[in-house]
Formats: sequence, structure tokens, C-alpha cells
Amino acid sequence: MTSNTTKVGFLTGFGLGIRLLARGFRLWATSPRLMLIGAIPGLVTLVIIVTAAVVLALNLENISTFLTPFADRWDEVYRTGIRLLVMAAIAGAGLLIFVYSYTAITLLIGQPFFERISERVEASLGGVPQQVDAPLLASIARGIGESVRILLVTLAIGLGLFVLGFIPVVGTVLAWILGAITGGWFLALELSTPAFERRGLPLRQRRAALGAQRSTTLGFGVAVFVLFLVPLGALVTMPAAAAGATLLARRSLGETDRLPVQNASGTPRT
Repeated sequence: MTSNTTKVGFLTGFGLGIRLLARGFRLWATSPRLMLIGAIPGLVTLVIIVTAAVVLALNLENISTFLTPFADRWDEVYRTGIRLLVMAAIAGAGLLIFVYSYTAITLLIGQPFFERISERVEASLGGVPQQVDAPLLASIARGIGESVRILLVTLAIGLGLFVLGFIPVVGTVLAWILGAITGGWFLALELSTPAFERRGLPLRQRRAALGAQRSTTLGFGVAVFVLFLVPLGALVTMPAAAAGATLLARRSLGETDRLPVQNASGTPRT
């Protein structure tokens, strides 16, 4: 086992997290069929999430009006201003919830595919020391329970960001920045679940391991979050993120995360 738990500066660690995601994208070149299959669950989820997002967007003005009845008698400029702030706050909080929900639902639907991607990465790095084989149904049940717990926390944070968005200009900007940071953390936590479960580590220990490499975890998670905002970016990014999260988990546990260099035939080169 190669130790990767050496403390580094925040920017260095943040950049390392981004590079771990970039390494995950390498699988698109070495295993395109596996990665394409891994994108299918994301397509199903994307239809659901986009539909929900469109419904929210079409009703933003009505929701904003409903939440601000006190502004009905204000001058038009002030009434419009406060309702635009509310709409921005709702959009920011909704974005955080939608991005996390996309990841949780996609992982649930496509668990076998993402397990295969993660296992492919693990095998290329020498396998898993002391692997724990949990029953499939028990693993799915635990995964659903943990996803719901994280979603509840995400909803609470989304509510906090919604309130923060009421502060003119600065509050809205801070809400979006904090949303990306918070969303990035939870994405990293969720995406790395298969690798940690393979080692029999519960949610509490997973949080501790990733927290010890916080800047790297945030670099990885925020990069995934931002790419998820690009149109259709989630479809391409999700399989790569599953691979990158496996590298992140291994690194946080002090295991080697260096993928072997491939030669022209796709065979690992030593």
C-alpha cells in the first residue's frame, strides 16, 4: 500500500482532485463500451430531472409571488426586485438539490454498471485489500437509506442557501458559490460509495476519510458539480466521475491511486 495521506496546501489538493476526475475520463478512451453503458442510467435520470427542472422554472414567478404576499402593495421597482431575488434563491437551492438527486438516482438505477466501472479501476491498481462482499439486497437497502439521509441534509442546506439568497447581490453570489462547494462535497461522498462499501466502511468512516483529504475531495466534487451544469455534461461525466471517485476513495485510505500507463494496444505498461 502506498500512502497518499500527506498533507498538502489547499490549492494543491484542490487541483489534485480535479486531476483525479481527469484520470477517470481516461476510461472513455480505454473502455468506451463500458463507459457508454454506464451513461445509459444517467440518460433515464436526466429525463426525470430535466422535467422537474422545467416545471420549477415555469413556476418560478408564481412561487415567488406566493412567497412574497407582503410585497403586493410595494412600488413596482421594489416588488420586482424582491421577487427576482426570491426566484434566484429558489433556483440556486433547487440546483443543488437537482444535481445531488441526479447522482443519487443514477447510482441507484445503474448500480451494476457503476460497480463494474469502479471494479475495473480497482483491478488496474492491484485490487482491493481485504474486500468485504456484502449481500446485494442489503447493499442496495443501505445505499437507499444513506442517500435519503444525505438528501435530507442537502434539503436543509438548500433551505439555508435560499434564505441567504435574500441578501441583495452578495447573498445570491455567496449562495451559488456555497451551493457548488456543498454540492461538490456530497457528490464526492455519494460517488465514492461503491469503493468504500467494497471495504465494508460505513458512512461515518467514509466522511472521516474524505474529510482528511478535504481540499482534494472538494476539488473533485466541485469539478463534477460544474460539469453537471453543462448541457448533457452529466451524461458524459457520470461514468468518469464513478471512476475518479474510486481513485479518490483509494487515495483517502492511503492506497495507491496511480493508474498504469497504457500502451498503444491498451495493455498496462510498467
